[in-house]
Amino acid sequence: MTFVTKLTFESGDRAVLDDVVSELKRLLERKGAECKGPHSSPPERLRVPQYRTLGRGREFSPWSYAVYTRRLEIHGADQIARSVAERQFPDSVHVEIEIEQKKPLGHRQQ
Repeated sequence: MTFVTKLTFESGDRAVLDDVVSELKRLLERKGAECKGPHSSPPERLRVPQYRTLGRGREFSPWSYAVYTRRLEIHGADQIARSVAERQFPDSVHVEIEIEQKKPLGHRQQ
């Protein structure tokens, strides 16, 4: 059975995000892992209201920022995927890791 490790990176700092993802992609290629991506999503624009006091009432203008997303998939290469999961990433980059088990075609399900 093969494992697919899906990595999702999110950050408000596009330059740092692109550096982290491109460095990781180069590392995976150097180690010979099968890697798909990075895949980009359109930036998500978020608006956060800012109140002048702790309760509702008068407001400052809302704070607006963009969140950028990149996705990578590592097929097989379990040891390499494990080492990637143990890496330290910058605080400005949020990382989600999902592992999916792929069964070969014709595998009996019980």
